[in-house]
Amino acid sequence: MLEGLEGKAVLVTGGSRGIGKAIAAGFAGAGARVMITSRRAEDLAATAEEIGNGVAWCAANVGRPDEAEQAVDATLEQFGSLDVLVNNAGTNPYAGPTIDIDLPRWEKTWQVNLTAPLVLSQLAWNKFMKEGPGGSSIINISSVGAFHTNPIIGAYDITKSALVHLTRQLAAELGPKVRVNAICPGLVRTQFARALWEGEGEAFVSKRNPLRRIGEPEDIAGTALYLASSLAEWVTGESFLVDGGQHAGF
Repeated sequence: MLEGLEGKAVLVTGGSRGIGKAIAAGFAGAGARVMITSRRAEDLAATAEEIGNGVAWCAANVGRPDEAEQAVDATLEQFGSLDVLVNNAGTNPYAGPTIDIDLPRWEKTWQVNLTAPLVLSQLAWNKFMKEGPGGSSIINISSVGAFHTNPIIGAYDITKSALVHLTRQLAAELGPKVRVNAICPGLVRTQFARALWEGEGEAFVSKRNPLRRIGEPEDIAGTALYLASSLAEWVTGESFLVDGGQHAGF
């Protein structure tokens, strides 16, 4: 039984679908007060209604610092606190050799996947967590790709590797008030990763995976809830591979 989640104020970026939606639903089901954010208001409204449990929403592109601040402010205005920040929003506008990526898409990937988590963490820290009661948690959603090379999504994986190091750095700086950890999913059945699992991709990955399947968003949500709970109160600076054994497979 996960403890210490009831009544917590949680902000989940990229919360309208996929992994973010599953994480938001998990926290809401555990009694937390949840704010979800993404770019499209209509998607957020539909997701909040589907999850229920008082889930609130705020439309924002967290890759833009001013809109990231709006999301944090909306959470504080709605709940009066911000105990858990889940940096889940991500982008991958380029597929191909990293040596050939154009600078606009390189810069967008870094802005959303690394700068936004930093900015949101700064905002959460300065606006609540620094002077708060302690016990706060920041959870960054990285990727199994942070630990190896890839011929197609190398640029994306580089940003996720940097996010792993940012996680360690912030854990060292923000303790003991705030614990900072990362989750590194393997291939998960989401719209974002559809190009990797549709067609023969799912079978290709599954047969090389010790658990013989790709992940579902709920597989990642469970780890997020654990990391924010009192069961993980002595865990910080860590990056958890949640990949069905993909990283260890043959």
